[in-house]
Amino acid sequence: MTATLIWTLAALLTIGLYLSWTAGRLDRLHTRIDAARAALDAQLLRRASVTQELATAGVLDPAASIVLYEAAHAARQAEEEQREVAESELSAALRAVFEEAAQVEAVRQVPGGEDATLELAQAVRRVPMARRFHNDAVRAARALRRHRKVRWFRLAGHAPFPLAFEMDDEPPTALADRPGS
Repeated sequence: MTATLIWTLAALLTIGLYLSWTAGRLDRLHTRIDAARAALDAQLLRRASVTQELATAGVLDPAASIVLYEAAHAARQAEEEQREVAESELSAALRAVFEEAAQVEAVRQVPGGEDATLELAQAVRRVPMARRFHNDAVRAARALRRHRKVRWFRLAGHAPFPLAFEMDDEPPTALADRPGS
């Protein structure tokens, strides 16, 4: 009788430790999602800010300046539900303005243009990386949350189901192909 009780307690202890480890892992994944989302938000804000600075610097023609400024402003002011759409529109505006290398070269020729294009190229390049890190963390957390043990024992607690950030982040080829960027 005591052997059965000891084995039952050992099994329950092992199961409890395993569930505790799984809950801790899920918590770490949610923390990783939060950190990746903060990094993504910072990169999106940086891209919009650099775009606005370039649009107001007077180095672009007026039509391109207006298109970039309005898209960047909309991306910075967008509500959370509209953020993906606004950021995609900013990507499209950047591709439209910097579609050809001649436009980038024209900006580079003006005083301060070299630094501005370099900073914009870096900002544009970092957004897809930050989005990929965020979406990878979301994918890992979703995979773990789909397991039966997580659902049955409610190991996720009250944490919302993680959502990927889907947007068009294709960089303008004229900026992406710049040497040294």
